[in-house]
Amino acid sequence: MPDYDVAVIGAGVFGAWTAWHLCRSGRRVLLVDAWGAGHSRSSSGGESRIIRMGYGADEIYTRMAMRSLELWRGFDIFVPAGVLWIGREGDAYSAATLRTLQGAGVTIQVLSPAELRLRWPQMRPAESDVFGIFEPRSGALMARRAVQAVVRDAMRHGVDYRIERVQPAAPLPARTLVFACGPWLPKLFPDLLGKRLWPTRQEVFFFAPPAGDRRFVPGALPVWIDFTHPLGPYGFPDIEARGCKLAFDRHGEAFDPDSGDRTVSASSVAKARDFIGALFPALRDAPLTEARVCQYENTSSGDFLIDRHPEWPDVWLVGGGSGHGFKHGPAVGEYVARQILGEGVAEERFSLASKQERQQRSVY
Repeated sequence: MPDYDVAVIGAGVFGAWTAWHLCRSGRRVLLVDAWGAGHSRSSSGGESRIIRMGYGADEIYTRMAMRSLELWRGFDIFVPAGVLWIGREGDAYSAATLRTLQGAGVTIQVLSPAELRLRWPQMRPAESDVFGIFEPRSGALMARRAVQAVVRDAMRHGVDYRIERVQPAAPLPARTLVFACGPWLPKLFPDLLGKRLWPTRQEVFFFAPPAGDRRFVPGALPVWIDFTHPLGPYGFPDIEARGCKLAFDRHGEAFDPDSGDRTVSASSVAKARDFIGALFPALRDAPLTEARVCQYENTSSGDFLIDRHPEWPDVWLVGGGSGHGFKHGPAVGEYVARQILGEGVAEERFSLASKQERQQRSVY
């Protein structure tokens, strides 16, 4: 008889929450990671992640984010800075976001260009015809600490946790296996996922605000996303005195999570500095305090991959966070647990069959 009902391979945000929910359902669970929860090369590592409800017309992700925030609030890792969506007036995606948020009952504030300038004068969007959708109850999650907190809580409730390398063909003492290995999934299952999941190199920058300047602390400045810019820039206030974080959501070049170069280039720093100096004039000459390279693992559409292996019915594949998955960890883990337990209806958008070999991203 196997020692465990389920073994979860990968202690990132999807794997940690899957183990947490399965344990709460009374199952015997083993959680395994090759380097440890929230390690520096994982897509769940790093300092911070956005939790927002806005997703265009994709209400499924708005609802998942709402549910996830309920569960994240049980851990001391949420920064209630609010989230500001910067859109262009007349933009269809921003208009769809507004309708979806209103329909889901999310607390929001819609701000005109003049109201944006009055509320956050330290910010100067490049376009004059912009407006804001502000989610005052959203904010930031402390990523690495969040994953590690979930793992610790899962262990307190009976999950066994190991640091161990696992291959798909390696025997584990469990009836069901869940591979939640982020950018390593296409390496573990090359024939099945090698052309359906694309890890990409993504760079993150932190710039120090001027000494004594409180315009950039949480509360004075929200987390923000600029949907008027083709690079998809987003950023955070100066959380825990690490500096103001800036990154670009546009997919980078192909990246190997094991051997990829994690050194940030001088040209990338220059591009980041030019952008942040234009949006925040007070940061034009700000020192770069920190920079790192992480990765997305992208599906063809940006929808998650949560499905059984087509040849091994006791093996589940969970991944494809596509750069927006971290916030949804609690809801994803809940969904995976219910699927394994035979509860609830499977979502077609998460199926393996829906994942194409050509990228046509539609989820942002």
